[in-house]
Amino acid sequence: MPHSINPDTQNINLSFDLFFNPVRQAMEGIPMLTSGCNRPLQMSFEEHLKALVYFHLQEHTSAQHLLQVLEEDDYAREHIAPKDGIKKSSFSEATNTRGLEQFAYVFSNLQAQASAILPQRYPALGNLVAIDGSFIEAVLSMTWADYRTGTNKAKVHMGFDINRSIPRKLFLTDGKTGERPFVAQILSPGETGVMDRGYQCHERFDAWQTDNILFTCRIKAGTNKTIIRTHKVDPDSCVFFDAVVLLGTQGVNQTEQELRLVGYEIQGTKYWIATNRYDLTAEQIAAIYKLRWDIEKFFAWWKRHLKVYHLIARSEHGLMVQILAGLITYLLLAIYCHQQHNEPVNIKRVRELRIKIDNELRSGNSIFTQRSFNEQNAQNQAYAKT
Repeated sequence: MPHSINPDTQNINLSFDLFFNPVRQAMEGIPMLTSGCNRPLQMSFEEHLKALVYFHLQEHTSAQHLLQVLEEDDYAREHIAPKDGIKKSSFSEATNTRGLEQFAYVFSNLQAQASAILPQRYPALGNLVAIDGSFIEAVLSMTWADYRTGTNKAKVHMGFDINRSIPRKLFLTDGKTGERPFVAQILSPGETGVMDRGYQCHERFDAWQTDNILFTCRIKAGTNKTIIRTHKVDPDSCVFFDAVVLLGTQGVNQTEQELRLVGYEIQGTKYWIATNRYDLTAEQIAAIYKLRWDIEKFFAWWKRHLKVYHLIARSEHGLMVQILAGLITYLLLAIYCHQQHNEPVNIKRVRELRIKIDNELRSGNSIFTQRSFNEQNAQNQAYAKT
């Protein structure tokens, strides 16, 4: 469908360009993208990334929806789509067969960039990384995403920087893959993993301590506890237990290395937190575990407002590209909201950004329409005089 583009709007400092600008710094030194065959690339990596970021930002519902917008919408065709447009087959090929190394590169660099910009919310607690998994509903043709008979699911294993409220690292597997092995891969030296009961494993608790990996992990209330020494607790505190213990049953699954166990109660529910952080108070350990819910809130917000799990790819490669693009979009929003509003990411600011983009297009079109009207009116008057 043909549309007119106002040439005057091309020099406007568009909101999307301001929003997308940190990517250009993150792309410095990026590995070169090649086609892998004799056919030339139909879209550059930056054009591919920009299209997927636009997809998530504008909550498009499918690849077909995005491609239609890139073809028919004035703004998207001029500022987002490749110069010569992009067809479904070329877009699908780009998403499913190449660019993964480049997307991972930009995500890693942009994550470091955001970490340097965003303030730490809980510096006294150290570098906290919540770790959790999230399922992605897969179609039956995605045979690699094995889960159980008649159902396919993929799983994202993610580390989330609690202090800055941004994603840290991620891995993609089929739905059946366990989550515990990814803890050591997600955490860097000096970071404290914050995990729920699904990560309880006494053998891994020992291994993490041997490897100097810091952790706070909720355990099941019925876990056997052999007390080695106790710490005094404040009777007015929510904490009712603080001791160094061995967990599990001797000769069966007991930990070989002692660790700290903190128990606290909130609204009638008792929580037991195993940790090797001895430098904090019991109340601070309790506070750390409460912050684990930040990753749950992130997953919910990410899915709802950026449409990250609306499949536009079926291959493992393509789904990872899509997820990385969604994470990059979130990091861009974190930087944008902080720099422009001194706020964390929130849907109000995201909607404002979307409205600004739409308004800039309408403003440009109205200028073009008025200019065209004046030119046509002048031509009519000149014709009438003749």
